[in-house]
Formats: sequence, C-alpha cells, structure tokens
Amino acid sequence: MDFSGYVIDLLVGVPSWLVVTFLAALPIVELRGSIPVGIGVYGMNPLVVFILSVIGNMLPVAVIFYFLEPVSEFLSKHSRLFANFFDFLYKRAEKKGQDKMERYKDFALMMFVAIPLPLTGAWVGTVAALVFKIPFKNAFISILLGVIIAGIIVTVLTLTGVQIWDIARNFISGS
Repeated sequence: MDFSGYVIDLLVGVPSWLVVTFLAALPIVELRGSIPVGIGVYGMNPLVVFILSVIGNMLPVAVIFYFLEPVSEFLSKHSRLFANFFDFLYKRAEKKGQDKMERYKDFALMMFVAIPLPLTGAWVGTVAALVFKIPFKNAFISILLGVIIAGIIVTVLTLTGVQIWDIARNFISGS
C-alpha cells in the first residue's frame, strides 16, 4: 500500500472535509493529492474540495515561515543528520532559482508554487521565500496565488479524468 492509501485507511470514520483539509496540509501530498481524493474517492462537490484544499495547503505556511529557521538552527546544532538535511534543503532551494528569484521574486515564487508537480508546492515555496529573504506578506500572497492556480489546474485535470473514467466504464459495460 502506498503512503496516501495508508493515510486514507488511517482516517476512515473521519469526516471527508477534514480528511481533504488534512491531506492538503501535508508536505508533498498538498492539494495535488487532496483534490483527487476529495473528488474521486469521496465524491465531494469540486468547489468545496477546492476551497478546503486551498485552506489546508495554506495552513502550514505561516508556521513554516516563522519557525523553520529557528528549529533548523536548533536541530542542526544538536544533530549532524539534521545539519546535513537543512544544509541540503537550503542550498538546493538557493541553487534552483537564484537568478530568477533575484529578478522576479514575487512572480517567480507564485509560478513555482503554481506548477502542480511534487516538490513545487507551498511547503517548498515557503522555504524558497526564506532562502531568498522575501518578506512574509509578499511571500504569503505569492504562495496563495500559486496555490490557487495549482488548485484550478488539479481540479480541472481531476474532473477531466473522472469524466474520461466514467465514459470508459460505460463503454466497457455496454451502456
């Protein structure tokens, strides 16, 4: 069983709106996973799923923004493993977008978060904002706009996939 299947099994009995919001708040899964689960697994209204997913995806942003640096410094001082991890994380974020971020900061951050691929969401976008010293207000707005764009893309792709699945299933069953 994959991680998302494990999480879904773990959350059996929990209200679907809460599961969708929780999945959207998780790193890597974010709304790229919560929207297909809300629409495809729970059959929820796509607009409700979209709104819950955007809210859930944005919940960790302020926490990450204000606590990642002090926590990473503390953990790095006490563990070589954490020191290596955070060093890798910060250097990777800095290397990936140094020249683009310098020129286009807010727009580049928004577009980075808007790409609905793994490791381009709100979590990594917040780390990038910290690395490039983008003020919280600007970073929050850019990340929110990116999350909304990604949410629209994922919702449209999910609805398209569900429609294709329904057509194929009806064709195969002979209806």
